[in-house]
Amino acid sequence: MVTEPRIGDVFGELLRDALAVATGVGPRPLAGGRLPRPVIEIIERDDGLINGAPAAHYLDGPESWQPYDHRAVDRVRGEVLDIGAGAGRIALLLQERSVPVTGLDISPGALAVARRRGVRDLVRATVDEHAGSGRRYDTFLLLGNNLGLIEGRHRAAQFLAALAAMARPGAQVIAHGTDPYGTSDPVHTSYHQRNRDRGRLGGQLRLRLRYRDLATGWFDYLVCSPEELAGLVHGTPWRLVDVDLADAPYYLATLRLAE
Repeated sequence: MVTEPRIGDVFGELLRDALAVATGVGPRPLAGGRLPRPVIEIIERDDGLINGAPAAHYLDGPESWQPYDHRAVDRVRGEVLDIGAGAGRIALLLQERSVPVTGLDISPGALAVARRRGVRDLVRATVDEHAGSGRRYDTFLLLGNNLGLIEGRHRAAQFLAALAAMARPGAQVIAHGTDPYGTSDPVHTSYHQRNRDRGRLGGQLRLRLRYRDLATGWFDYLVCSPEELAGLVHGTPWRLVDVDLADAPYYLATLRLAE
């Protein structure tokens, strides 16, 4: 009998265990009193593709970051909303630099880990929910490939409108994305074509995350080219003012609130 996994806080659970492995103190010792090493995040695509990656990178300090992460945090100004804050790696560095930063995430477990690591200002909410809070920001960060939270063509305008509702005049969005179209792997190219045949952007992923006996629900996550991003931004309150391609296929996109 095939049993579906339980729906739960996958991201929170794997971050708790990753922190326990890193610190030697954990809530769930297994046989022999040890947690499994490494803690692996499983990413399942709706065509059956399975990928896994160690979760420890969510805890990385700046010495282990990619160059684009450093360039992104060097560009922040004013009050910052770190969207998809996770374990708080970006917020912690900004705090050290005396930058006012709020970490936003929907995972209660992730927020608990970030709080334990020292992030002071954390909010559990979606972008749309937080847009009604009355808080305002000068910089919105979508790092860790979190440009994907735009989801797709159907969702982009609403997502960007929610950011605009929280934006001070002259606000900026700094987002890390990945251009998916440099591959010749048929596993991916056929998926891109399948998406296009369905009226979706080629890199619009339908995913769920897995850890131990837990899974998330299925959700959309967008991996798009800079040209596709420009099309999604057109007609919104934002302008695409810069695309940093120094680490292609990864890029940093900067959006600015239109005057």
